[in-house]
Amino acid sequence: MTSVQITIEDLSGAPQGKVLKLIRIVGQLDESNVDEQAKTIYTLIESGIQGLSLIFDFTGLEYMNSKSIGYLTDWYSKVSTTGGKVVIAAARENILDILQVVGLTQLIPAYATLEEAKMAVLQ
Repeated sequence: MTSVQITIEDLSGAPQGKVLKLIRIVGQLDESNVDEQAKTIYTLIESGIQGLSLIFDFTGLEYMNSKSIGYLTDWYSKVSTTGGKVVIAAARENILDILQVVGLTQLIPAYATLEEAKMAVLQ
C-alpha cells in the first residue's frame, strides 16, 4: 500500500459569507488508498458549509490514478453547484500533464503557486 497524507486547513482572507479551505495532498493517490482518502474530502464538502471553496495544494502529490481524477471531477461538481470554486495549486509537471491530457484543467484552473490560486479564488 502506498502512502498518502491529506490535511485540510482554513485559509484566511475569504470575504463575508465565503469559506476557503486548503487541501494538501502529499504522496501517491492510487487504487490502494484513494477510496478511503476521498471520504475525508466528501465529509468536508457534504458538511453543509455555505460558500465553500477549495484549493488543492498538489506540491507534494507524486502520482494520481484515473480514479482519483474522477473524484476530483466529482468534488468540483459538488462545490461549484453551491457557488464555490475549486482550483489546483503548485502541481508537479507530471500531474499537470495528466490533468491537461484528460481536459480537467479546462474545468478546474491550475496555478503555479498557492498565492496565485488563493488570489483567483478570492476574486
